[in-house]
Amino acid sequence: MKLLKLVPDNTNIGFVAIRHWAFALTALLTVLAVGATAYRGLNLGVDFVGGLMIEAKFPQAVETDKVRDTIANLRVGESSLQQFGDPQTVQIRLPLPEQGGAGAANAVVEKTRKAMTARFPGVVFSRYDTVSGKVSGELIRNGVLAVMLAVVGIAIFSWFRYEWQFGVSTFVAIMHDVLMTLGFFAITQLEFDLNIVAAVLTIVGYSINDKMVIDDRIRENMRKYRKMDMKALIDLSVNETLPRTVMTSLTIMLALGALLLFGGHVLRGFTAAMMLGIIVGTYSSVYVSSSLLISLGLKPGMAERKAPKGLAAQAERMGPRDGAQP
Repeated sequence: MKLLKLVPDNTNIGFVAIRHWAFALTALLTVLAVGATAYRGLNLGVDFVGGLMIEAKFPQAVETDKVRDTIANLRVGESSLQQFGDPQTVQIRLPLPEQGGAGAANAVVEKTRKAMTARFPGVVFSRYDTVSGKVSGELIRNGVLAVMLAVVGIAIFSWFRYEWQFGVSTFVAIMHDVLMTLGFFAITQLEFDLNIVAAVLTIVGYSINDKMVIDDRIRENMRKYRKMDMKALIDLSVNETLPRTVMTSLTIMLALGALLLFGGHVLRGFTAAMMLGIIVGTYSSVYVSSSLLISLGLKPGMAERKAPKGLAAQAERMGPRDGAQP
């Protein structure tokens, strides 16, 4: 039986040749993502802004102005409404009652439910959440801290594991992936909650896994082909790992596609973030991070300094190579 090969053997794609175009595209997308996040802001969920969030499911499409008028007559505070997922689903945000705690919040939900049912027969409150302002502030700080520590920690690990050039390229690539995700949520205005923070951390983990595979192959080839031109060496390394990269990305996308179709709207934001992260993470690993090593001045001989003694001795016995690809 013939095996399926998504990437043909002896693939020789010149990734490095278009690195300047890739750098320009990456810089443009990063600026747009940061600008969109700063201008439009994120549609922060109740986890981060605090308050009461109600998700109402109507039997048919409904005008948000009518829903807003109904809630305004209840005098439970300033409401914020947004259609969520489809025209039949509306997300309602209300401030928490100043006194009474969870009991008062439940009373507001029940009061809202009765008023909505009276005007819109068949409406269902699929879920509601409450978070205090103090807790939401702590969640914002902890979420930002978790992402930044993950990015910086991985960059430092790459620095000590390989060379400082690998650490810098890792930091640039991962920050690119994180900023692309934030820009996507700013543009689409999908709800950004703790599930999305978990998705961002998962994206960071996937990106570094993909990048480490390529970096390891680059370092191996730096020892093996000590006189090869660095551009050719990086192209060789990326092409050698390309089948693994494509297969991993494809299988993950298939799983996420099933989750997007059958996971329901509650997981839609998480799944969308993951799918975007797989795409931009693969792009940054192949086109940005690897080629950036050349701009940072990485040379083939640098790999010998951190090579284990056994590997260094083996490379010495093999002698200098002529730079020809196998």
